[in-house]
Amino acid sequence: MMPPSPMHGQALVDPGAIQIIRSGSQTSMQAPAEHFTGTVRVAPLFRAVAPAHTSGALVTFEPGARTAWHTHPLGQILIVTAGTGLVQRWGDPVQEIHQGDVVWIPPGQKHWHGAAPNSSMTHIAIVEQLDGKSVDWMEKVSDAQYEHLPPVSKGVAGVTQEPSAAQKLMGDIDPKLAELTDNVLFGDIWQRPELSRRDRSLITVAALIAMNRPDQLRSHLRLALHNGVSQQELVEVITQLAFYTGWPNAVSAVGVAREVFQEK
Repeated sequence: MMPPSPMHGQALVDPGAIQIIRSGSQTSMQAPAEHFTGTVRVAPLFRAVAPAHTSGALVTFEPGARTAWHTHPLGQILIVTAGTGLVQRWGDPVQEIHQGDVVWIPPGQKHWHGAAPNSSMTHIAIVEQLDGKSVDWMEKVSDAQYEHLPPVSKGVAGVTQEPSAAQKLMGDIDPKLAELTDNVLFGDIWQRPELSRRDRSLITVAALIAMNRPDQLRSHLRLALHNGVSQQELVEVITQLAFYTGWPNAVSAVGVAREVFQEK
């Protein structure tokens, strides 16, 4: 995405004079939903003025927000100015980035970047145009790729990935079922726009309580909290279902909920 010129619409009295764009004078805008997931604000910093081809913007990602997969014909530089973020090239492990880090993304490499799940992240993005184009946008990074793709852990040379929850549970016995769980269930069904992730969590939690499936309920209670369902709402679901699916199911669910709530 190319930021508008900071001097757009203003006639320069002396085009050779030094220009100072004062802090706070640039209005930020919401990044387009077709290329970003979550809340992302973009503040233009500078735009290429011929014969230059370089432009820059200050981009702020709220927790969990990120770009879609994309490439840059001449590469991109990211300078992290605040928070904790994630960056990943297609086929590579996800890497964690922090304030002060400088990230170079080579030309033509499919990648994404954004905030960590529990932290906002701001970076300066610098790109060059080739034949008037600075970016090629691709498909969005799904919640399955972002959330169920292995959590990151810091290491000396970056980060490593661990198996997803499905891979840990069944990957050594039934890797195909683990793959379907990650890619079809969480990567497709949970992404369908007809229901929000919050509503899907409420439905799934209610079904697991009704079927008395404590192991699966435990992970979905955690996911429900992450998706914006409150503890009070989850407790009310358990109370309501006690009258429709049986007291023992509700009592079992209370025990699982206690464990999950104490984790927080």
